[in-house]
Amino acid sequence: MSRCMQTFDLDWTSLHSAPLPGSSLTAGDEFKRVSQVGKKKMCPNSSANSSDTLHDNREMSNVLMSVYILVFIFGLVFNLLTFAPIVQQIRRKNVLGVYLICLSISDIFYIGTMPLWIYYYRNNHQWLISSWSCSLSGFFYYTNMYSSIYFLCCISVDRCVSVSFPLHARSIRRLRTAWIICLVIFSVTVALHVIILLNGKDNGFNSVTRTCYEAFPISTQQAIFNLLRVGFGFCLPLLILVPCYTQIWAKAKASVGLDEHSKQKLKRLVVGVIVIFSICFLPYHALLLTRSLYKLMDEESYCATEKKLHGIFSASLALCSLNSMVDPVLYMLASTGIQEDMRICYRMKREKAVTIRTISTKP
Repeated sequence: MSRCMQTFDLDWTSLHSAPLPGSSLTAGDEFKRVSQVGKKKMCPNSSANSSDTLHDNREMSNVLMSVYILVFIFGLVFNLLTFAPIVQQIRRKNVLGVYLICLSISDIFYIGTMPLWIYYYRNNHQWLISSWSCSLSGFFYYTNMYSSIYFLCCISVDRCVSVSFPLHARSIRRLRTAWIICLVIFSVTVALHVIILLNGKDNGFNSVTRTCYEAFPISTQQAIFNLLRVGFGFCLPLLILVPCYTQIWAKAKASVGLDEHSKQKLKRLVVGVIVIFSICFLPYHALLLTRSLYKLMDEESYCATEKKLHGIFSASLALCSLNSMVDPVLYMLASTGIQEDMRICYRMKREKAVTIRTISTKP
C-alpha cells in the first residue's frame, strides 16, 4: 500500500521544471506563454480605461454638448416651422408630403431626447439618471437614424420616378402606397431596435462607468450585429440612392421640358442628400465598421485601436444627430409647394399680427 502511495506522490516542482516532449520549453514556460496570449486577447481593465478615456477629455464633452444644444434648438424650430406646410401638401394628395411628414415626426421624437444627451455631456460622459432613460434615448436615436435613412431613400425614388416617368408618375405614385411603405419602415426599424430597450443593461447603460452607449470593448455578438447594421442600414440604402440621383441629375440636365429653376431645384436636392449622407452618416458607419472588423479579425491590436477611435466615435454620433436639423432644409429643396405654403402661412400670420396691433391701438 505504501509503495502504491509513493507511486502517486508527485513532485510538482520537478513537473513544473520538466521539459515538454519534443520541445525545449518546460511546462511552467508553456503555461506562462498561454497565459500571456490569453491576456493579449482581453482588454485589461476595459471599464476603467473607457471611463478614463472619456472623462479625462473635458473639452470633447463641451464640444459634443454644444452640438447637441444647437441640434435641439434649431432642429426643433425648423421641424415645427415646416410641419404645417407639409400637412398642407398631404391634403393636396402630394405623395412626397407623406415621406416628409414621417421624416419630420421621426426627427421630432429624437429631438425630444436631446436634453438628456446635453445633460449627459454636461456631466462629462456620466449618465446620472435612471438606466431605462439611457436605453430609451438610445432606442429613439437608432430608430431615428435608420428610419431617416430609408425615408431619404423613399424621397429619392419618388423624385426619380417623377423625373424619369412623368406620364406614368401619377398612376405609380399613390398616397395609400406611400403610407404603407412608411408604416413598414417604422415597423421594421422599431422591431429591430426594441432589443435596445430589452437589453439596455448589456448594450446601453454601464453601471460601473455610468456611460451610455459608449461600450468599450464591444462583444463579438455586438460586432456581428454592427456589421449587419452597416450592411442593411447604410450600404443598401446607398446602393439605392446612387443610381436614383445619377438618373435625376442626367434627366434634369437633358430635359427640354424643365425650366432652369426646376433643374436647379433638382440639382440642389441631389447635393443636399449627398451632403447629409457624407457628413451625418458616413463617418459613424465607417468607424462602426472599423471597430467591428478589428474585433472579429485582429483581436490582438483591437484594444489599442479601440482606444484611439473611442473619442472620434463619440464625435461621429454627434454628427449623426445633425440630420434632424438639416432635414427641414431638404424639405424646402424637395418641394416647391412647401416653400409656397410657408410663404402663405407666414404672410397670413404677419397680416393677422398687424390687424391685432391696429385694433389694439384704436381709441
